[in-house]
Amino acid sequence: MTGTRKYDLLAVDLDGTLLGRDSCVSARNAAAIAAARQAGMAVTVCTGRGLVECRPALEAIAQSDAVVVAGGAIIACPRTSRTLHRFSIERELVAESVEHLHQHELAALVLKDPLEAGYDYLVVRGRGGIALDPVTEWWFGAMSVRVRYVDHLDDDEHPEHTVRVGACGFSNRLAGVGESLKSLCIDRAIVHAFPAVVGPGHDHRIPAGESLHILELFHREASKWSAVSRIAEQLDIAPTRIAAIGDEINDLSMMQNAGLGIAMGNAVPSIRQAAKRHTLRNDEDGVAHAVEQILSGAW
Repeated sequence: MTGTRKYDLLAVDLDGTLLGRDSCVSARNAAAIAAARQAGMAVTVCTGRGLVECRPALEAIAQSDAVVVAGGAIIACPRTSRTLHRFSIERELVAESVEHLHQHELAALVLKDPLEAGYDYLVVRGRGGIALDPVTEWWFGAMSVRVRYVDHLDDDEHPEHTVRVGACGFSNRLAGVGESLKSLCIDRAIVHAFPAVVGPGHDHRIPAGESLHILELFHREASKWSAVSRIAEQLDIAPTRIAAIGDEINDLSMMQNAGLGIAMGNAVPSIRQAAKRHTLRNDEDGVAHAVEQILSGAW
């Protein structure tokens, strides 16, 4: 490809990045994605959400090419819902992590490859029937997520199709659980935590000084960058020709490895530090601003 544009693939995060505070894609951001395609750039979405959870956003930008979902654990086709690649977690590691969450009175959110399992989440509640927090229940309903509830992991009919083990809880509590889970799974998995999306009417459920966080465990090779790299390789695009935009800790691998890592104005410190460029906040159409800079050749 020729011209002043220096990048051929645009990788864009959703929450806190392409999506505004209203969890929608603004008209300006949608137009910028269309302009990037018109200029010859390939575009992929890279999100922690499962495929079903990002349908509205994908439709808003008319996404037809492969996307990275489940934090990099799955590459999927948004048109057919087919899984093109996945990083499954070993059964033993799933069992250990689920048991660890139960010891801390947390229900385990076991994300599946929906194409194989026929549903999205296996919620493992433990022998005492640990209840899910209301925000997670709201999210499942709002996103039309297919959920199967069991008390024990032995009831998992598709153990080979697990791509993520997670939990949702208040930040102060989850921080300690995350650190102990990292120690348990050292060198065998990727573990990170970040703020959850909280819907309207649920703010009052969170105590003062707390925030609701998500804790996630993946296969040690699963990351947004590893998935984006696979897409780029299929398109014959070098890493130096990839521009990535993000805001949270699960975007760090992209910031560190893409030819151009762009931090949102609302990005966490580690992302801002790793990025080569900084754009506006997600409620200021930061993605559109970044794309405009790329297409003009300024970046």
